[in-house]
Amino acid sequence: MQTLNSSSATSTQRKFRWRVVDIVVASIIGVASGVIFLFWNVAYGPLSLPLAVTPGLSALLGGGWLFAGVLGGLIIRKPGAALFTELVAAVVSALVGSQWGFSTLIWGLVQGLGAEIVFAAFLYGSYRLYVALLAGLGAGLAMAFLDTTFTDYAVLDPAFKAVYYVSAALSGVLIAGLLSWAAMRGLASAGALSRFAAGREVRRKAS
Repeated sequence: MQTLNSSSATSTQRKFRWRVVDIVVASIIGVASGVIFLFWNVAYGPLSLPLAVTPGLSALLGGGWLFAGVLGGLIIRKPGAALFTELVAAVVSALVGSQWGFSTLIWGLVQGLGAEIVFAAFLYGSYRLYVALLAGLGAGLAMAFLDTTFTDYAVLDPAFKAVYYVSAALSGVLIAGLLSWAAMRGLASAGALSRFAAGREVRRKAS
């Protein structure tokens, strides 16, 4: 029994150990996401204007800054992957020229944690669609918490905050969760993730 337990623990450690390819690909996901963040920073202004009719609806666009952690977690499937990729994306965005400066790093850290906690809750063992949606939800709620606590939104009334939270949650689920899951499946189907469990899983189901 002790030998079996020892073997199981060793297998788990090996499964969760980061490889060089994990670090490289997670970094690529983070950097590429950071570049997308930069375009989203510019697009946010004009896209949010129609949403101004209902205060708080602007959070529907928040998913454009939340997907990096979810996508990284779905592909790398190792502890810390969601946090790492979201933080790298935030660093790239801040360094190249985010209008929010280096506070972007705090948002990246907390949003990445929002997704990371969900993957951890499933013991890094399930990456089904509903887990991706919950990870996006976690990132969206983390964003809403920061925005309504540490920005000018903090002084606004509870109705605004309620709309903001719901909008952020929807954006996290649909953009960060659903689209990241679809992107992971697409990359896996194309053979780009052959060295990852995500790629092997999709190919196995397709065969």
